[in-house]
Amino acid sequence: MQALPKSSKNMHKGFLIAAALIGALSVALGAFGAHALKAILTEQSLNTYETAVRYQFYHVFALALTGILYKTYTNKLIKAAGQLFIIGMIFFSGSLYLLTYGTATGTSFRWAGPVTPLGGALFISGWICLALGIRKG
Repeated sequence: MQALPKSSKNMHKGFLIAAALIGALSVALGAFGAHALKAILTEQSLNTYETAVRYQFYHVFALALTGILYKTYTNKLIKAAGQLFIIGMIFFSGSLYLLTYGTATGTSFRWAGPVTPLGGALFISGWICLALGIRKG
């Protein structure tokens, strides 16, 4: 195995730190939704919000797994998986948060609707990169 630049050697820590911080954010957003938003959102909007939190939290575990695996399987595919999970969370969950906010405030964020499936595609790509990166090992 060839030597990697110092920044690449510690990339696993970056993924693990990001997973921990995004995990904390997921818990805070989930609690906010359960307590503050329940009174002001429709059931459909609350379900949308809960889907955003759930997928964000699922991918916290994917990101943590990526960080752990990157220490052993240091390759571009594993690194790409971590990056795709983070960007996927921003696109998928972020667009659903915007749609929920728009419903609560009467603001139109309809443009965010088509962003959600893009986030889902990024999640799928991340999982595929993770599998291929492990295989390449």
